[in-house]
Amino acid sequence: MCGIAGLIHRGKKSDVGSELTSMLQALKHRGPDSTGFALYGSQIQSEYVIRFKVAEQEDLNSGFRIHHDVKLRQEEVDRRLDELGVDVKEKDLATEYACRYRFAFDGDMKRLADYLEDIESVEILSIGQGLELIKDLGDAQTVSSQYGLSGFDGTHAIGHTRMATESDVDIRSAHPYWAYPFNDIAVVHNGQLTNYWGFRREMERRGHRFVSNCDSELIAVYIADRISQGDDLESAMSRSVDELDGVFTYVVATEDKLGMAKDVMAAKPMVLYESEDFVALASEEVAIRSVFPHEIDTYDPYEGEVRVWQS
Repeated sequence: MCGIAGLIHRGKKSDVGSELTSMLQALKHRGPDSTGFALYGSQIQSEYVIRFKVAEQEDLNSGFRIHHDVKLRQEEVDRRLDELGVDVKEKDLATEYACRYRFAFDGDMKRLADYLEDIESVEILSIGQGLELIKDLGDAQTVSSQYGLSGFDGTHAIGHTRMATESDVDIRSAHPYWAYPFNDIAVVHNGQLTNYWGFRREMERRGHRFVSNCDSELIAVYIADRISQGDDLESAMSRSVDELDGVFTYVVATEDKLGMAKDVMAAKPMVLYESEDFVALASEEVAIRSVFPHEIDTYDPYEGEVRVWQS
């Protein structure tokens, strides 16, 4: 079933961490297994934020040895970053297995990402100038508290609550998905893609990498691939409605935009609220009303509809 949500402030910043937490917590009944956030904050010229994990949460129940291995993996990440000449400005170990680094680097980002993910059990969740992607097991309030997301100042955000139906309950299978190694593109999705494997093989032949067998990851990679070929976000999304088969509603974010697309059957729910300076959308209206308790007008986007908003 799953639940998706997104919000964007136009021309200002807000505590998007707390706002999205409220929206996703209101959708907890749609997916209690894991929760994910893609938050877009302040950008610093020529600097990036990388979020990565060195283990799964449940791995830490395996005894002393895994804790030792986790420490060695973190040390190996640091060694390889130093070898590549990466200038790490700040380190934050959000949990024993999840890390956030802020760094400066003017080299090949794909080479950097490939080199780090060559380390056993290391998975990059996101690299971006504005994007920070956080996902873990538990409901929105649990994950938000664990990672200190309250007070995250930004312009826009998207998120997902997951009910596992076809894959494991782990961080790797949780949403959102980042389009590696394209900075600042993330997607959340509710639905199923029936031409997933054919498109995935095509994307892999074009040099893209996948970390999961989740069809939602394909949407992120597809959008990033189209943008790399010269499409703007709206054109890429419109093309996806024609080329991706199945029933789906998805929300995508870039460094300064938020977009929404529904397939031509419009079987998966989406409710939208829009004012002059704020847009919120979610699988259910209750999520929007968690940040707007007063009376508001909402509507359901049409079949095949694509919308894009600028921060």
